[in-house]
Amino acid sequence: MPVRLATWNINSVRLRIGLVRKLVNEHAPDILCLQETKCADDCFPLADVRKLGFPHVAIHGQKGYHGVATFSRYPFVTTAKERWADKDDARHLAVTLASGPLEGVTVHNFYVPAGGDEPDPVINPKFAHKLQFVRELHRWSERIAETDKRVMVGDLNIAPHESDVWSHKQLLKIVSHTPVETEGLEAMRLAGRWVDAVRAHVPHPEKLYSWWSYRAADWAASDRGRRLDHVWASADVAARSTKVETLKEARGWERPSDHVPVILTLE
Repeated sequence: MPVRLATWNINSVRLRIGLVRKLVNEHAPDILCLQETKCADDCFPLADVRKLGFPHVAIHGQKGYHGVATFSRYPFVTTAKERWADKDDARHLAVTLASGPLEGVTVHNFYVPAGGDEPDPVINPKFAHKLQFVRELHRWSERIAETDKRVMVGDLNIAPHESDVWSHKQLLKIVSHTPVETEGLEAMRLAGRWVDAVRAHVPHPEKLYSWWSYRAADWAASDRGRRLDHVWASADVAARSTKVETLKEARGWERPSDHVPVILTLE
């Protein structure tokens, strides 16, 4: 039985719950992981989510900033809400599916810090925080590298390869595509024996983006995107993947997020 697993930086779940409804109605994900929910747990629109057919919900939020949430049609157990890089930011949530086609699979939902505008950790604390977060992800990935049944999704805020950005040359000194970030992310992926499930279906050098800036006068015409949103999996889970969709059209929805959903189908 196919399972559709979606990840999306929603950029405020309360502001864009209508877009969540549109995604669910049109694309029917079975598991939906959101990032940047910008919502404290006691204000989360749980009733709206359950009306969409997700009886199982885990949230890890904070007022006005960050926040992650995972919705599922299948039962799960919340297994982690870890603290990263010496901050109490709500940036990680893990659930383990208790039944259904993905029984026993742990889904890690991450929102990696953006890092600010200046790619210098000495003068930019936000960038220093991002690099520390990636280093901790590396050590965490090493610890779980021998385990199966795991998925890592979310806004990792790094476009790791040349074909993941509109211009490799022009973005080499722009946060999200600097060498220290891209090399760190790839080293972390290798340390955890993660398979980039999206690129397994859309191989390089095909251009692929999941984010387009709000600053663009016409985002579609300029198409200056970056692939910041990822789905990684252990080899056993990746072998079950049959299809990936990056919903570029969602960037053109009314009052959109600057990110679009990425959906992986697993058999």
